[in-house]
Amino acid sequence: MKAPFSPYLNELAPGLKKLIGLLRERYDYVSVLSTDSVGFQVRISQRAKSVTRETMTTERGTVVRVYRDGLYSEAAFTGFDPENAEAFCREITEELDAQLELLRETGTQPYETGILPDEERRIFVEMETERLPETEDMAALVTRLSEISDEGVRTGENLIDCILRASSTHICKLFLTERQDLRQSYVYSEGGIAALASRDGRTEMAYTSVSGRCGPELFDSLRDKLPEALRIAEDLLRSERVEPGEYDVITSPEVTGLIAHEAFGHGVEMDMFVKGRALGAEYIGKRVGSDLVTMHEGALCAVDVASYAFDDEGTPAGDVTEIENGILRTGICDALSALRLGTVPTGNGKRENFAHKVYTRMTNTVFDSGKNTLEEMIASIQKGYLLQGMQSGMEDPKHWGIQCIIDRGYEIADGKLTGKVVSPLVMTGYVPDLLNSVSMVSGDRETFGSGGCGKGHKEWVKVSDGGPYLKAKVRLG
Repeated sequence: MKAPFSPYLNELAPGLKKLIGLLRERYDYVSVLSTDSVGFQVRISQRAKSVTRETMTTERGTVVRVYRDGLYSEAAFTGFDPENAEAFCREITEELDAQLELLRETGTQPYETGILPDEERRIFVEMETERLPETEDMAALVTRLSEISDEGVRTGENLIDCILRASSTHICKLFLTERQDLRQSYVYSEGGIAALASRDGRTEMAYTSVSGRCGPELFDSLRDKLPEALRIAEDLLRSERVEPGEYDVITSPEVTGLIAHEAFGHGVEMDMFVKGRALGAEYIGKRVGSDLVTMHEGALCAVDVASYAFDDEGTPAGDVTEIENGILRTGICDALSALRLGTVPTGNGKRENFAHKVYTRMTNTVFDSGKNTLEEMIASIQKGYLLQGMQSGMEDPKHWGIQCIIDRGYEIADGKLTGKVVSPLVMTGYVPDLLNSVSMVSGDRETFGSGGCGKGHKEWVKVSDGGPYLKAKVRLG
């Protein structure tokens, strides 16, 4: 079935178009983004069960962006009455003009920014899904997840709790200007199993997840992930500390995605180029990795939680080749940063919600596949580790340092897995050194979209990342 577009937004559209016409009498450019997104989140443990109708991206509201005399201003609001567009126009004009006047009075020096183009464009997309979060049988879902939790504690030898999480959101967005009418509707879902295990005074948490641009039908596969979660928990309970040093490693698709996100995610968000905060700006057209390294970014380069038809500025979704055979070709860009840099937007202008400003943000960030097999890669290593699972990551876009917290590593000696497990691992290094060391790439590829990404310490949005297995040389500690 197709995820139906919001009747609420369809009712608002004529009034918002009238508002745009009224505002255009005063401003050179006017756009409106209106959102109506619903969903649920379920959390099940042996101690408690909770169901909420909020997720990271549930929202309902509108934001207006205007341009006049070289300055942009925005106003966000809820409760718009389409029958009283004239009165609302007078009210919002006062707020918008007050913002513009404040900039002039304080002597603020804004970035030089031209007027956004307003080309004729129509998009109406209702993406496929099997089920909708707003019509899901919540009681049945809670029962299914509770059964998995009970099974985990019953069958896991050292398990003291088995926590299930399931979240699904139906996104509807309406973007309007004088010449554009864009409407999209899609559903994304994510879930996970956290296995809490304890033995001999040691406690560890194992985690495995699922995600996709699909409905709550995704959660039917969670039971299949339980054996993996239980196995990881046992591996962590018997893990040892790694001896710090430089090693040949194989990164699993999840770890590969973490590298992609931290190394060339924030580092090539081009609003950072405008502010002079990213070293990537100096490397466009230069080598940053081996010939085996090609990386894509965009809502169209994979199908996962961050795959949409257009971004929050009305730019159609894209598929950007950021790195091609080791050469950094370009970054990603929101519409206003593109104007300031003299380039084109890539469909990466995203808001945390309608009341937050737009930043350049990642969508799907993935390394391309190669031709090797995992077996060939393991056989090529004399002393190293197969890295699996991720906990967190950080990078410094200005100096291209990277730090990734890896869940666990499986020792490889003389081309074979020894059975030894080390955990946790801190992987550090300089991004070009890491990527230039890539010497083998597997032919398969996966993406992972469970969780979110912040810009600095805030502005959380949905992203996914991934890729194939990579063989590289890294520093572990």
